[in-house]
Amino acid sequence: MKTPWFILHPRWFATACVLLAGASVLAQNAPITVAVDATDAPCKILHARLRIPARPGPLTLLYPKWIPGEHGPNGPVTDLVGLKFSAAGQPVAWRRDADDMFAFHVQVPAGGDAVEVALDFLLPPSTGDFSSGASATAQLLDLSWNQVVLYPKGAKAHTLLYAATLRLPAGWKFGTALPLAKESAAGLEFAPVPLETLVDSPVIAGAYFRTVDLTPGATPPHALDIVADSAAALELTPEDGRHFSHLVAETGALFGARHYRRYHFLLTLSDYVAHFGLEHHESSDDREGERYLIDPDSRKLGAFLLPHEMTHSWNGKYRRPAGLATPDFEQPMKGELLWVYEGLTDYLGIVLSVRCGLWTNEDFREYLALEAAELDHQTGRTWRPLADTTVAAQLLYLARKEGTAWRRSVDFYPEGDLIWLEADVLIRRQTGGHRSLNDFCRRFYGGESGPPKVVPYTLDNVLAALNEVVPYDWRQFFQARVYAIDPRAPLDGIEGAGWRLTYTNTVPELLKSRESADKFTDLSLSLGLSLKEDGAILDVIPGSPADRAGIGAAMKLVAVNGRRWTPDLLRAAVRSAATNSAPVELLVENEDYFKTCNLDYHAGEKYPLLVRDAAKPDLLAEILKPLTPAPPGGAASH
Repeated sequence: MKTPWFILHPRWFATACVLLAGASVLAQNAPITVAVDATDAPCKILHARLRIPARPGPLTLLYPKWIPGEHGPNGPVTDLVGLKFSAAGQPVAWRRDADDMFAFHVQVPAGGDAVEVALDFLLPPSTGDFSSGASATAQLLDLSWNQVVLYPKGAKAHTLLYAATLRLPAGWKFGTALPLAKESAAGLEFAPVPLETLVDSPVIAGAYFRTVDLTPGATPPHALDIVADSAAALELTPEDGRHFSHLVAETGALFGARHYRRYHFLLTLSDYVAHFGLEHHESSDDREGERYLIDPDSRKLGAFLLPHEMTHSWNGKYRRPAGLATPDFEQPMKGELLWVYEGLTDYLGIVLSVRCGLWTNEDFREYLALEAAELDHQTGRTWRPLADTTVAAQLLYLARKEGTAWRRSVDFYPEGDLIWLEADVLIRRQTGGHRSLNDFCRRFYGGESGPPKVVPYTLDNVLAALNEVVPYDWRQFFQARVYAIDPRAPLDGIEGAGWRLTYTNTVPELLKSRESADKFTDLSLSLGLSLKEDGAILDVIPGSPADRAGIGAAMKLVAVNGRRWTPDLLRAAVRSAATNSAPVELLVENEDYFKTCNLDYHAGEKYPLLVRDAAKPDLLAEILKPLTPAPPGGAASH
């Protein structure tokens, strides 16, 4: 049996027993225990039991509400069921707070020294995002600990010590960055850690599982843990193994330090779980379709996921905006600096995708062109600055697709790509190529390697670090691009890098892959609409030909020029209208009513493309160059 982690680190254990004033009923002379039985995970249910040391008197227990990385108060409390409390061997009544639906009040009876909690969590079958989304199938489980824990109100998440155990279905293997103390037939026993670390350390497990050592013999170690719905989905080509290993090398070269003891990419491959990525200090929760590793199109579409989430270990976990560095999971997070937290991470993620070999330079340019064109045609930017999409992120993440062009979405991701590209280009041009955004990353996110910690930052900190790289009016630079309204997307970075955004009638390969994977058709830059496979209209750009003809989002396209619609027929009609004066005739269904809409559009198909400006140096090619040579051997599987 391994020595428990808290015995090896007595100072951490002592720290974990320190409580805020106001939490006097808690008596943590031992870790809070949480025992999770996941043997019914294939039936979409988890069972958990907690023991929370407490003194007699009133006690308020909280369910995590604001989950780091999810940027909203969307802890999945709705699926918390079967809640029962007891103390000193007797049932204890509980009451939900009338104002805070995540708070539960109990009275610890005389003679009680702890509260026993029994609860179940209903794993969603399909709906939701992040930890409120689907996370289990017949063959696998993605466990987010915030789904199954309560914690005492008034205590800081980094001071509460939790000792967790987990029981899995027979034969299932697992992956996690959470330190393991003991593994036996009875289940997994993890070393006690602060609640902050527990919630930051998800577990993946399943019948089809594989671990790939990305840095054999190196310190710290890096693993790619893969769980899938089939054995075939686990196949990783030697070339892709080298790319993922190269990603580790490239992040080290970019930041110059590592703020973790180990790192696990937790990759889930299933068509029946929610698809997203969620960052953690020492791991990332990465979810893609079942064929991600064995289908070239799927892999290309999701190539930036692992680079993005790993970058968050530096930007978002180690360095974190002060408004997001809250002491617990109850305090509201303020997302104004998400254009740095997510925007810069997004830019670095797509750059790293090329540097490590997951993407080509052409893939990057196609991706950037699609983003730039969409943002440049987004009418919502005429009334809403980018900064408001960060402040309102908790609302926009949950907004429906219809109306996105006029509402705006969480645009700090794609627009962050354009803004930070421009900052990168500006630094290179101002310094004659001697410095770049790489230098900012080393200064701001580097420091000393070691175990996880949080170093909050403000906008002034970001501006000061940029000025150390190259003196410039960075405050005004971001004021104009983030905080001011601008009807045009920030394209100066593309142009300064030696490229121009233009348009062609040829569908980009990346868009073809997206349309095939997501079952939609995008004619937003020509007719002004995009639509699902069944003809349901996803969105209409205000002022576009479709909008002027009276077509609205949520209507349904039935026919094109008198014939039942298909994507090929619709595109053919747009091409044909470019050679004559006849309108494109669309028959649409609006609930129980039908109408014919004539679109007066004759400019042909329109898709974005970046073309080279030979009058300027190709700084984009310089930005995308790897910082390290590709590893010769690649990863080792076991």
